[in-house]
Amino acid sequence: MNIAIVGAGLVGRVLALNLHKEGHTLTLFDKETKDGVTAAGFTAAGMLAPFAELETAESIIFDLGKRSMELWSSLTNEIGSFDGTQLRGTIITAHPQDVSELKHFIDTLQSKVEEAKEITYLDENELSKLEPELSHHKHSFYLKDEGQVDSQRFMTFSTTYFDGLPNIHWRENTIVDRLEPKKIFIDGKEEQFDWVFDARGLGAKEHFSDLRGVRGEVIWVESSEINISRPTRLLHPRYKIYIVPRENGCEGIEIDYCKECKIAQTAGAKRYIIGASEIESEDNSPISVRSNLELLSALFTVHPQFGEARVVNSETNCRPAFKDNLPRIENEEGLTRINGLYRHGYLLAPAIVEKALNEGIYQSKV
Repeated sequence: MNIAIVGAGLVGRVLALNLHKEGHTLTLFDKETKDGVTAAGFTAAGMLAPFAELETAESIIFDLGKRSMELWSSLTNEIGSFDGTQLRGTIITAHPQDVSELKHFIDTLQSKVEEAKEITYLDENELSKLEPELSHHKHSFYLKDEGQVDSQRFMTFSTTYFDGLPNIHWRENTIVDRLEPKKIFIDGKEEQFDWVFDARGLGAKEHFSDLRGVRGEVIWVESSEINISRPTRLLHPRYKIYIVPRENGCEGIEIDYCKECKIAQTAGAKRYIIGASEIESEDNSPISVRSNLELLSALFTVHPQFGEARVVNSETNCRPAFKDNLPRIENEEGLTRINGLYRHGYLLAPAIVEKALNEGIYQSKV
């Protein structure tokens, strides 16, 4: 089939990886450049945390997240040299004065799904075996069935991969005015396809009247003195920060491309993505002073050596969400819309795409 994917962010790329395996000819339309650095999928920390998200999310998010974790490795294997999927678990800790909140958090997770009963309590000695750098934290928990996808590497590696495929064509810097089954309209001119996928996120507001943006902010820091290997969360009464480690280097990407995407790292340093903010706003302006102060102050309390880390970048973006904060799929013959993945983009994308394809284009072949 000749297929149009409108919106080449995270969902659009996961769609392309699935549809390419089926042998379809794909055209990727995006209002920005194809490198994807302005997409929410580039800004994201890429955490795969179905258990940790249970505190505030519906159980369907847990079920879809578990399915996505089964799909991610095989999905990224299609890209070839991409090595940014890590499934080594998550550490959740808290300061001594906040231990009661930490235990309440874990109790909440365990009350929602049976699998959460396997969450493991860690004392100082047990934590030091998993993450020696964090051994000074006296009370922690280990969520072994969680992980992360290196979101920045996924976006850049998938761009390079798609560039090398003869049946995938880019139409970057292109604004699609309107979508209909088997049709798109650009500058009033109609283009026809066998199927159209709408993966525009906030760009689909003309169709989804209840779609809103939720601002997220992250800070990138580098340190040659700290070596944390797993995503780590710090629970705090006011905010819950996460620290997500990134592997060094950019093997497989041209060096000028690395610089453009801000991925090249300082020799000998390890990069960490720091985040937590969730603001009801569609403002994409730079990170605020308040967020900087709160995130970096909390980071310093996780490990004092972070006080000597270097802040190398900050990113802001708006994630598409509906009022119920649940994803939405709309299927009709010749047109599929996927939207509203909220703060769960990497956790949900493979499973949501699989569901959309099974209910739409694949079902039409039966």
